[in-house]
Amino acid sequence: MLNVAVVGTGNISAAHLAGYLRFPEQCRVVALCDVVPERAHDKKERFGLADADVVTFEELLARDDVDLVSNCTPPSEHAHLTVDLLRSGKNVVVEKPMAPSLAECDAMLAAARESGATLSVIAQNRFRDDLETVKEAVDSGLLGAVAHVRVDSAWFRGLPYYDLAWRGTWESEGGGPTLNHAIHHVDLLLWMLGAPQAVTAAMTNAWHDNAEVEDLSVALLQYERTIAALTASVVHHGEEQAFVVQGSEASVAQPWAVRATRTQPNGHPYPGDDADRVEQLTKLAEAHTPLPFEGHAGQLGDVLAAVATGREPAVDGEAGRRTVEVVTAIYQAAIERRTVDLPIPAGSPWYSGEALLEHAPRYFTKARSVADLGDGVYTYGGSPAPTL
Repeated sequence: MLNVAVVGTGNISAAHLAGYLRFPEQCRVVALCDVVPERAHDKKERFGLADADVVTFEELLARDDVDLVSNCTPPSEHAHLTVDLLRSGKNVVVEKPMAPSLAECDAMLAAARESGATLSVIAQNRFRDDLETVKEAVDSGLLGAVAHVRVDSAWFRGLPYYDLAWRGTWESEGGGPTLNHAIHHVDLLLWMLGAPQAVTAAMTNAWHDNAEVEDLSVALLQYERTIAALTASVVHHGEEQAFVVQGSEASVAQPWAVRATRTQPNGHPYPGDDADRVEQLTKLAEAHTPLPFEGHAGQLGDVLAAVATGREPAVDGEAGRRTVEVVTAIYQAAIERRTVDLPIPAGSPWYSGEALLEHAPRYFTKARSVADLGDGVYTYGGSPAPTL
């Protein structure tokens, strides 16, 4: 039985607590920590955690009965809190994004290596049956050579969204939807295709007048013979998200759809699809073994098993770093208006985060700031919607 704690008991902590409660034979929540203790007490009551203590971060570090900590704090707090937790001997799963800068990511990785503790970064959309099926189709070779991937990381967030105190500034949030929403889709691209060779991008703030950061970006990720087009947005009505992979022999999309065009002698397409190819891909999808748990619960179950057995988690710290590197390249490309090659060298000011803070456009001045947006109804995208 592993003892679990949660640091940062804002909205996203609910997904972690609900996830851990799916595994009563593997773990129990023993501590909650927040700079606003009332929030921790609220989560304790809401999730029926009668035996959990509400503690300060210093008290949590000093405890020797905590095996795993979920770091659910704002992005600017991820690195230093995670480093302290790892150095105290605790295993850590940190919310996305891993950190705003590559230098911070590397400090976290170094602390994990030195302590021997497990470090995982939330990428819960890998733990979805529909997206795992798309990856299985890519891995099967039935699509042929992948030429193009279209990714619409399309969300809608109204003006009050950026009124939350830590949101909407480069210093505290680290960026807009490119870092904090589309990072889900960047992770999926890297999971399926590997790292791109170069990135070009453009970004703007279309109408969120209480945010310094972008609310829309469009990026092209260039591979040797593949291009991925990524839109990161919080201005899309209906939140119609898409992940479409075009191969030389067929295409698949999520929500699940298959197309396989046949070629006439003159090079033009025959009417209708290649029935045999469509059938093969349909059978592959039907043969998919459903995951026991999806989303946060799926990933947290994997982390619990990794800590219990000593194996690596499915999504480790290196995977989290790779997504941050691509996002950093998107910001650099958009701000400098040029193509950026990967990897980003350690000596670059973009590696340290200094260049982003110095050169990022402040589209609007953040003039409204509240500690809490209230309960309300939280939406996580249309169909298909990554679960945040």
